[in-house]
Amino acid sequence: MNTSNHVRIVEVGARDGLQNEKTLLPAEVKVALIDRLSATGLKSIEATSFVSPKWVPQLADAAEVFTRIRKLPGVSYPVLVPNLQGYARAREVGATEIAVFTAASEAFNRKNINASIDESIERFIPVMEQARADGVQVRGYVSTVLGCPYQGEVPLSDVVRVARRLHELGCHEISLGDTIGVGTPAKARAMLHAVAQEVPMAALAVHFHDTYGQALANILACLEEGVRVVDSAVSGTGGCPYAKGATGNVASEDVVYMLHGMGIETGIDLDLLVATGAWLAAQLHKDTASRVTRARTAVA
Repeated sequence: MNTSNHVRIVEVGARDGLQNEKTLLPAEVKVALIDRLSATGLKSIEATSFVSPKWVPQLADAAEVFTRIRKLPGVSYPVLVPNLQGYARAREVGATEIAVFTAASEAFNRKNINASIDESIERFIPVMEQARADGVQVRGYVSTVLGCPYQGEVPLSDVVRVARRLHELGCHEISLGDTIGVGTPAKARAMLHAVAQEVPMAALAVHFHDTYGQALANILACLEEGVRVVDSAVSGTGGCPYAKGATGNVASEDVVYMLHGMGIETGIDLDLLVATGAWLAAQLHKDTASRVTRARTAVA
């Protein structure tokens, strides 16, 4: 078990969170969001995605946002790229860390990108090769690790196989995502344990959605198993496109509050994070999904 007393939070609100929000935010608000997040002490902030604006209108301003954010030394600002075209756009504006995306579910891949798991991986091998040549770090996302909206259960062997393949291809970190938030602690722990037999724990991250209210419990189970990198989104932004009315990513404020309460260091200023979450919720014209932010900003 990893007994390190530090957990790195990968803040995904500006990309994974916003891409599923109905309210379209102008570029200056996204820039302000990322700059606010940088000021909290976060070391990894996913900035945007260089996908086709046709697919994700919210992130059509990726180049402008990435160019305008204040990049602090020691903070990484990875961006998601789907293909070589997206990679080239990201590199044009100076991105030095990227992420690629696939799923552990055959049905999910077929529905989403009309390709099998293996075909989806084949598609980004050229991106991986170019990144290696350019000295660009690559993070790999594996979604639907604990369940799929189309096929239901996802075999653990598929999760392990995909994670191992991404690691072999050169992903320095692999984020294991419960896309629809159906996982529970015992299943989350078993999934992480199985993957860690093939991929070093130090190269793994967990990414839980809070659809069924299980995200913090799942994170705790995985921390006990030894993981030390956790994805989360300020204000719990996101929603889940496959589950009506579902909440999105686990809220960064709630994760940080839990970790600090356990005596685990994050390097993050929780007060600044809460203020940022409350500000973002106002920009999105919705209540925050963070329980901590609600508790701390409630009017007596």
